[in-house]
Amino acid sequence: MGGEIAVKMIIDSIDNINEWVGKICSWTVIIILILVVLEVIKRKVFNAPSLWSLDVTTHLYGFHFMIVTAYTLKHDGHVKIDIFSNRFSKKTKTIIDIISFLLFYFPFCFVLLWEGTKFASKSWAMLETGWGAFHMPLYLLKTVIPITAFLLILQGIVIFTRKLQYLIKGVKHV
Repeated sequence: MGGEIAVKMIIDSIDNINEWVGKICSWTVIIILILVVLEVIKRKVFNAPSLWSLDVTTHLYGFHFMIVTAYTLKHDGHVKIDIFSNRFSKKTKTIIDIISFLLFYFPFCFVLLWEGTKFASKSWAMLETGWGAFHMPLYLLKTVIPITAFLLILQGIVIFTRKLQYLIKGVKHV
């Protein structure tokens, strides 16, 4: 019984981390929106475009796109093609999901973590900057790749554990 409580606490903690990361980082969209609107006004009204706007908004969008993926996974918001799986029972869907996590999801995330860490490390070693007019530091953005992979692995463990619990004990949520 104590092990189940510990597992529930860990799962709840991971869920909370990804919930907060998603909620906080989703505000990046508002910053992007403001920057784009300001840039359009500067360009169209004052005929004075910024040199930095494209670089900054692109980096912010890249950050946003990556960092909220585990939050989206937590809320089952990723695009799925479930034409066939809708015909299966809940138990069959769960078995397919468990197999898919083992064969595809976790290997992909671990490769992303491994390669993303190497990618970011090289960028940090040379303090890499972009080619744009503003020369944005790329090492900061590239660091988001392994962070994203780590958060995806954690959320994947949560979902995988819940699916196993459902399959073994019929428990819907841990």
